[in-house]
Amino acid sequence: MDKKLNPATLGVRAGQARTQFREHSEALFLTSSFVFESAEQASDGFIGGSGDYVYSRFTNPTVSMFQERLAALEGAEACIGTSSGMSAILSTAMALLKSGDHIVCSNAVFGATVQLFGTVLARFGVQTAFVPPADLKAWEQAIRPQTRLLFVETPSNPLTEISDIQALSGLARAAGAVLVVDNAFCTPVLQQPIALGADLVIHSATKHLDGQGRVLGGAVLGREDLVTGQIFPFLRTAGPSLSPFNAWVILKGLETLKLRVEAQAAAALELARWLEGIPAISRVYYPGLPSHPQHALAARQQRAGGAVVSFELKGGKEAAWRLIDSTRLVSITGNLGDVKTTITHPASTTHGRISPEARAAAGITDGLLRVSVGLEAVKDLQEDLARGLG
Repeated sequence: MDKKLNPATLGVRAGQARTQFREHSEALFLTSSFVFESAEQASDGFIGGSGDYVYSRFTNPTVSMFQERLAALEGAEACIGTSSGMSAILSTAMALLKSGDHIVCSNAVFGATVQLFGTVLARFGVQTAFVPPADLKAWEQAIRPQTRLLFVETPSNPLTEISDIQALSGLARAAGAVLVVDNAFCTPVLQQPIALGADLVIHSATKHLDGQGRVLGGAVLGREDLVTGQIFPFLRTAGPSLSPFNAWVILKGLETLKLRVEAQAAAALELARWLEGIPAISRVYYPGLPSHPQHALAARQQRAGGAVVSFELKGGKEAAWRLIDSTRLVSITGNLGDVKTTITHPASTTHGRISPEARAAAGITDGLLRVSVGLEAVKDLQEDLARGLG
């Protein structure tokens, strides 16, 4: 399909492959394996790289449709689906790195990503330097001759800090490293990192791509030589695969992605402006606000601020927990990107397993709350939050 089509069209039409039954909705292929007409065809499928579907751990028509549609939306040469966002990050690291290699990573990433890079990969001889996401000088100084990977979330989780993708791309190229951008907060609707110079894009499809909190999934997208040439062989062998059913659910979620994300971003901006006027709140973090430190960069790099708003309460953990417990409408859960608004206390949940020093370095205080804005009326969200804001 022509990738020059509007994202709204690509989200509905890209990647569809009809069977002989001429179905209008994409088919769900719930099968572990595929049959062959001869021993020679089976051999070609397994060994010869014929392109035939072989085994759903690494080839499945429903998963292929999801991959093609998301690649069209991101403007990527290739895409592979994975069982979760974290398995997408793990697959990328295991495929591209070896003992003695070095990563430079933003210190403002999801807590499990910090654990993966700082603890798990360290056991295999891969070292990681964590740097402030918006400090280009710190990124440059952290790069070593052994640096093979630069990893960043932008906007970051949970403070919505913005990193300059184009500038980081230049640093990665100069170092002979690969730039990987986690695009879960913005999705390709609001930001296309590949167009800004990223080599690879990571998605937790569990978030906005599904959009209704139903299934787990992930994806790695980018250059053909990296995705198909290096990461796919790891996935084929190790098996962190996206199930056909989950791929089908997320594929249907992509059909409404543009409508949902744009509406959620508009609602988040309205809510963020309201939160800035609340006396009990010391600071609001949202890229669409002029008060955000990287507001100008966000305006150049993104089409809108996204659905996530974080804010700092003056009363610390006690005030934060009291606000959470006073809500009646928003969901108390760690997920984000859902059509239902969610609220999270990062210091005791999503980032609770990292050290207090790492949380402090990332600016995650006990008074910080993260709200992922859904599709409810903003007035109802304001009234729900106001209960715990005095």
